[in-house]
Amino acid sequence: MSQNPLIPESKLPALGTTIFTQMSQLAQQHQAINLSQGFPDFDGPRYLQERLAFHVANGANQYAPMTGVQALREAIADKTAGLYGHKPDANTDITVTAGATEALYAAITALVRPGDEVICFDPSYDSYAPAVTLSGGVLKRIALQPPFFRVDWEEFATLLSPRTRLVILNTPHNPSATVWRKSDYAALWQAIKQHEVYVLSDEVYEHICFAEEGHASVLAHPQLRERAVAVSSFGKTFHMTGWKVGYCVAPAALSAELRKVHQYLTFAVNTPAQLAIADMLRAQPEHYRELPDFYRARRDRFVQALADSRFEILPCEGTYFLLADYSAISDLDDVSFCQWLTKEVGVAAIPLSVFCADPFPHKLIRLCFAKQEATLDAAAERLCKV
Repeated sequence: MSQNPLIPESKLPALGTTIFTQMSQLAQQHQAINLSQGFPDFDGPRYLQERLAFHVANGANQYAPMTGVQALREAIADKTAGLYGHKPDANTDITVTAGATEALYAAITALVRPGDEVICFDPSYDSYAPAVTLSGGVLKRIALQPPFFRVDWEEFATLLSPRTRLVILNTPHNPSATVWRKSDYAALWQAIKQHEVYVLSDEVYEHICFAEEGHASVLAHPQLRERAVAVSSFGKTFHMTGWKVGYCVAPAALSAELRKVHQYLTFAVNTPAQLAIADMLRAQPEHYRELPDFYRARRDRFVQALADSRFEILPCEGTYFLLADYSAISDLDDVSFCQWLTKEVGVAAIPLSVFCADPFPHKLIRLCFAKQEATLDAAAERLCKV
């Protein structure tokens, strides 16, 4: 055995185990209620499970087409048309991916070249920055401020430069639980229309939106959608995060470049799962249409249960997360507070600072309410004792 093993120089030297993994491990170690990672503790629709079993039993167990099975792409096209008034071409504009994270990575890799600048909004999902770095891009961040986390469009304009290549947005927004309005897309278009800038719109929580005007998608904006990649997730929509099936919608020219990455990154996504989801979209569209009410009830139950606690709950317009301000409880930084909360109180949460590159001075934690009612009630009981 070699005494001098080769150790590669890391392309991502600052990254270690994610906070989500750390907090879930800590929760398990201390038998805490895990409200940290964003996944349900209940199963998805029975019909969807039955259709998966059906397609497995009937031989749909070989590679799917690289772009996704035809039935699913056509169902996505029809769903998009019904929701946003734009019907993408099922053959050229829709690509089924191994979860939304693969779609995000493929899009960033396809669009960002060495030296290109990418604008994103902090707090931001943790997969954006590594993908930009691996593509040789330079990430420029705009800090959104609580409690409403609105974009300062004057500040945004100052970040635009001849090197700006891509803007990454996320609505409904993880972790702030806020949503973009149509006016935000109008402001974005006014800012970038004279520039050669693309848009990556992370819309994985599109069906978990509580805003009165509903979810505002980049696909509903006629000009922006011609230079945008919209990403969504069936894992979020159908409570099946472990299936890892997502998709992206983009104009043919953008999709062609994205697919060049996708075919050598994943090539094809789980065949029977794709067919089962296609059946589900056709047979039970009421599932995603009723999802806002489903999660609104859980949000309201959890917020009401926390009413007598010392946490201040921030507004929640979308996603299945709540932000809680703990400044009346502790002077600890948010990472230390989450560790204490898990060990001493028995509830695991996520510190908001991990979603930001710059120091985040606010005392905010993220709690996931995609849980059974009994789980939420038990967690709230513990939190009210703090």
